[in-house]
Amino acid sequence: MAESAPQSVLVTGGAGFIGSHTVVELLQAGHAVTIVDDLSNASPKVLDRIARIVGPEASARCTFHEVDITDEAALDAVFVEAEAKAAARARGGDESRPPFDAVIHFAGFKAVGESVQKPLEYYSNNLGGTLSLCRVMRAHDVCSIVFSSSSTVYGDPDEVPLTELSPKKMATNPYGWTKWMIEQILTDLAAADERWDVVLLRYFNPIGAHPSGLIGEDPKGIPNNLVPYVAQTAVGRRDAVHVFGDDYPTPDGTGIRDYIHVVDLARGHVAALEWMVGRHGVEIFNLGTGTGSSVLEVIRAFSEASGVDVPYVIEGRRAGDIARNFADASKAERELGWKAEFTLADMCRDSWNWQSKNPEGFE
Repeated sequence: MAESAPQSVLVTGGAGFIGSHTVVELLQAGHAVTIVDDLSNASPKVLDRIARIVGPEASARCTFHEVDITDEAALDAVFVEAEAKAAARARGGDESRPPFDAVIHFAGFKAVGESVQKPLEYYSNNLGGTLSLCRVMRAHDVCSIVFSSSSTVYGDPDEVPLTELSPKKMATNPYGWTKWMIEQILTDLAAADERWDVVLLRYFNPIGAHPSGLIGEDPKGIPNNLVPYVAQTAVGRRDAVHVFGDDYPTPDGTGIRDYIHVVDLARGHVAALEWMVGRHGVEIFNLGTGTGSSVLEVIRAFSEASGVDVPYVIEGRRAGDIARNFADASKAERELGWKAEFTLADMCRDSWNWQSKNPEGFE
C-alpha cells in the first residue's frame, strides 16, 4: 500500500484494550491522535505505557480527554478545542482543516454475558454514546468514521467461514444487538447524507497483547472473555478456567472462535482509516485469521506458552453463546492490503508476556 498523508484522528475508547493498541499503531504510522475515554474499563496508566512504546516524538502527537461520550456537551467541547487548534494552524499558514479528519469508534460496553444480565445499561451506553458522537461529528463537519463492530451481527451462522455477504441474523445477546443497531444507524446516516464515509469492521475474537508487554487486556473485576481469564488463572489470580459447555457440535465439544492478535486487529483499523480517504458511503470488512480454535485448544496453547498447566472446569452453556464462528477475511486482504500475521501460539505468548510482567494488570 502507498504511504498515506498523516491524519488527525479522534479515537473513542482509546485507553481500552483494542483502542490502546490501535493508538500505538496510528502514532507509529505518523497520525495525530486524540483519545476520548471515560476510564470506566481502562487505566490512566495506559497513556504512559503508550508513550513508552512509541517514544517522545510520536507521543507528542497524542492528546487525552477523560470524557464519557454519552455526555454530549463534554464531547462537543473536545471538538471545539480541536477546531480552535485547527484554526490556529490555518492562521499560521497551514491549509484549513476540520477538527478531525476521521473518528475511530471503540467506546462501549463489550461483554456478552454481562449484556444478558444488564440489557438496559448496554443499550443506553452503546446506542446513546454513538448517537451523541454522530450528532457532534455532524455539527463539526467530521463525517468519516471507522466503527468497531463485531462478528456477533452474523448471529448463529448457517455456515462458516463468514464473508461480508453472509446475512446479518437475529443477534443472540444484547451486546450483539447494539452492534447490529449501530451498524444500521451509521448505514442510514450515510444514506441520508452523502458526505458520510463509514467503514464497519466486523472482527472476531481479539486476544494477545503488545509484544513489549507494556499494554494488554486488563478487565476490571472478573474477566468476561476467555483469554484474560486463562491468563489470570495461569498467573495465580484465579483457581481455574470455567469452560461454558462441552456439548457443542464441535470436535471437542467446546465452542470454536476465530482468535485474532490485537496488534493485527489494530493494524487493520489503520489500514481501513487510510483506505477510506476520499471515499463516501458504507463499506464492510471482516477482520479475522480465517482459522477457528476451540476453547480447549486455546487453553492448551496457553499452557504451552506459559509453561503452566492451566486448570479448567466444565460448566453448562452460557446464554447467548454459539457453537462455531470464524471469518473469511479475503476482502480485507484484497482491498485494504491487510492480513493477519500472528498465530495462536504468538497470541498466547504475548498474552502471557503481558500477564506475567503485570500480574495485577495496570494496578
